Amino acid sequence: MVTSGLGAWQWQRHEEKVERRDLVEANYDAPAVPLTEVLRPGGTLPPDQEWRRVEVEGRYAASDQHLVRNRPYQGVFGYEVLVPLETVEGTAVAVDRGWVRNAETAATVPEVPDPPAGPVTVTGWLRPSEPDLGRDLPAGQLASIDLPGLAEATGQPLVGAYLILEDEEPAPAERPAALPRPDTRLGSHFAYALQWWLTVPVGLVLVLVMARQTAREEQEAAGTAAPRQPRPRKVRIWDEEDA
Repeated sequence: MVTSGLGAWQWQRHEEKVERRDLVEANYDAPAVPLTEVLRPGGTLPPDQEWRRVEVEGRYAASDQHLVRNRPYQGVFGYEVLVPLETVEGTAVAVDRGWVRNAETAATVPEVPDPPAGPVTVTGWLRPSEPDLGRDLPAGQLASIDLPGLAEATGQPLVGAYLILEDEEPAPAERPAALPRPDTRLGSHFAYALQWWLTVPVGLVLVLVMARQTAREEQEAAGTAAPRQPRPRKVRIWDEEDA
């Protein structure tokens, strides 16, 4: 039945959110480990390592900074700031340094605080690359955090995940707004699943009642149904007194 299928879909969404919540809670506040323990050169981020807290040393390639368009922050759209960090291992990791507000017009590039110059130690959380949205944008801008597209635009040997910035050491005087902790609320999918499933027995009862009524009417029309016995008249108190 349709209601059963809708209940199963809502339950699947609930299980997906539970799995994501458990993953975030296990990795987000864990002690930071070296990036190379989680992500090897040329490899992709294992699903169970998403939101893993890591630490990496290197130098920012400030000239390769890119802005990711249409990113929400506290109900306002702006840009997220991606800067490749050239690591001591000879690779590079894209660091999402945070969010900046849109400029006066879409054609104007907003002011962005500079990343630290010189050697820096970066701590943050790993995320996988986002899909390429296939949009033609001005140089220095991206429609999504598409790591292959960023690597092509910058020529940097990027590893297969990007880093959401937590801390930089030495810390700059100013940085883009830090991105919020991921939302791990489960929503109402569990309640919706129960509601849909509870309609299944009600629907079955209605179907059986309607089928029985239809069969009875067909028998009566064909003259094969047993005559209905009249219900006995209920005797009321005042009827007994009048007798």
